[in-house]
Amino acid sequence: MEADLVAQAGVLFETIPAAGVHGVGLRTLPGNLLRLGRGFFAARKVLRRFRPDVMFFTGGYVAMPMALAGLRIPSVLYVPDIEPGLALKTLARFADRIAVTADDSRRFFPRHRGVIVTGYPTRQGLLSWDRRQAQEALNLHADLPTLLVFGGSKGARSINRALFPALSELLAEMQIVHITGELNWPEVEQVHQELASEQIERYHPYPYLHAEMGAAFKAADLVLSRAGASSLGEFPLLGLPSILVPYPYAWRYQKVNAEYLARHGAAIMVQDAELPEKIVQLVRDLMQDKKRRAKMRAAMQTLNKPDAAASIGRVLVGLAEANAV
Repeated sequence: MEADLVAQAGVLFETIPAAGVHGVGLRTLPGNLLRLGRGFFAARKVLRRFRPDVMFFTGGYVAMPMALAGLRIPSVLYVPDIEPGLALKTLARFADRIAVTADDSRRFFPRHRGVIVTGYPTRQGLLSWDRRQAQEALNLHADLPTLLVFGGSKGARSINRALFPALSELLAEMQIVHITGELNWPEVEQVHQELASEQIERYHPYPYLHAEMGAAFKAADLVLSRAGASSLGEFPLLGLPSILVPYPYAWRYQKVNAEYLARHGAAIMVQDAELPEKIVQLVRDLMQDKKRRAKMRAAMQTLNKPDAAASIGRVLVGLAEANAV
């Protein structure tokens, strides 16, 4: 999906071989190390041709071959989650500057003097909708509260399956925009067909939203989602009260993100395994409690750093200029 979005934006894009080494089996490890080696030599070719003034990394094993190939080139590392993963911690040893989403991330780089809090960069267009336009774009009723449910670009099966049995009760009081992900779409279609006609009018499932994602955010009174890095930028940008369900099978990045937002009073964290039994009561209580949601909205907005992209840009340009002298 990311490759498609880059292509749509008209940005030049090249791939290099890469693979993970942390947490893989012994049978997989040799092949992955070989792939990383090929990635290193492919990265050297790209660097010789492109000759960058500065390199920018946001983590993941894909960055490792390029970072090693460009050790002599100034670099900026951006840490989107509160806690960096293994690849980011490794890359941090080579980075001249480290940009972080929140001040809480500083503790993970105690010896690095170039840590800068920039915030999480958000997409242009998320703020281009007003509430009425958003409701019209998604065929929503203006007089009904709106719950937005999504689990990231690939969806979240456990969130989807916790929601399905709760639909009848929740749709009696609200409308739901449900971004399901492509993998669960056949199951969603089946559930949709089994709803009563009045419920179908209130249930709005989509495999994914691109340009209209800003409309979904703007129309929402409450969000139920995973706690990926984007929740640290997009939810504060729009002041969205949130119920966060960290993905339980990917170390603890999402858990730390959710705890950060919950600690500031902007969100409520629910364990993935507990969601099926808690979803109805939790969503209903928050939807009915406007004062509590208003407090959560205000708390979320205090975490917003709307100029994050520009801040990161200034770090990149400054480093490039400093090394051009």
